[in-house]
Amino acid sequence: MKTLFKELHEAWLATQFTGFMSQTQSRQTLYEFSNILFKHLTWLENDFIKNKITYNYNIKQVPIRVTHLSSMLNNIIQRITSIESKLDSCGDGDITFRMKSDLEYMKAVLAQLPEEEVAEAFDINRAYPNVELSEEARDALTIFLFEESYKEYELIMVYNYSKANSNDAFLNRIYQILIDESFFHLRSFGQMMADMGILGVPRSLMEEIYKFEDLEQFLKDGIQEEIGAKEECKQLAAAVSDSSEHFASFFTFINNQENYHIALMEEALAHINNK
Repeated sequence: MKTLFKELHEAWLATQFTGFMSQTQSRQTLYEFSNILFKHLTWLENDFIKNKITYNYNIKQVPIRVTHLSSMLNNIIQRITSIESKLDSCGDGDITFRMKSDLEYMKAVLAQLPEEEVAEAFDINRAYPNVELSEEARDALTIFLFEESYKEYELIMVYNYSKANSNDAFLNRIYQILIDESFFHLRSFGQMMADMGILGVPRSLMEEIYKFEDLEQFLKDGIQEEIGAKEECKQLAAAVSDSSEHFASFFTFINNQENYHIALMEEALAHINNK
């Protein structure tokens, strides 16, 4: 079952990042399927917790560098087939039935998605469509996207682990908001990386990142990270302001979203200190 869990995690990432490559309606389909795979992952995780089985988020690096979308679609179908062969290791019949049904449908739809050339997602051109970037802006944006795409993936998994292992409804509400926000940021940054030819899957997480013992310190550190992210967004908005008003406003928009993330973590911090 632990192998099933790892393969499901890898399939979710493969599907999510394949969505970044697509420039057609297939992107939305892949996003929807990645949402389903992530839900499957959380259901198996809850089954682990219910049965007191230890687990982690360790996975193999997911290769995605291809020239045509069909290569990744076939790869995802193969991953799903492997997952299906291991579903009986899960003792929960309801989860197994639901997953089998979802996966069969997903395979059928993926097999029918149209072909696309996607080599531009990996050509390292570092140019952005319809935007003239200065060298300074290009370098700043490249570094930001690599760092932040990893950070958002990390936050999704950290808050998911915290939510899965908490019975505190107040905290779980906050964790879910932060998970949803990180998904939006990851997708925004992933699409930008593909447009600039620098798409890559984040490296695997170390266990100590999400299996922390001091929630109060984690929240304090998280607040400082968000403050740092705000400063990076401000600097990036300034760097690209001469190249693109749209870019500058986008990073100001992201910067302002971080304010609420900080407020949520401060709310969580106050909650645990008042318990």
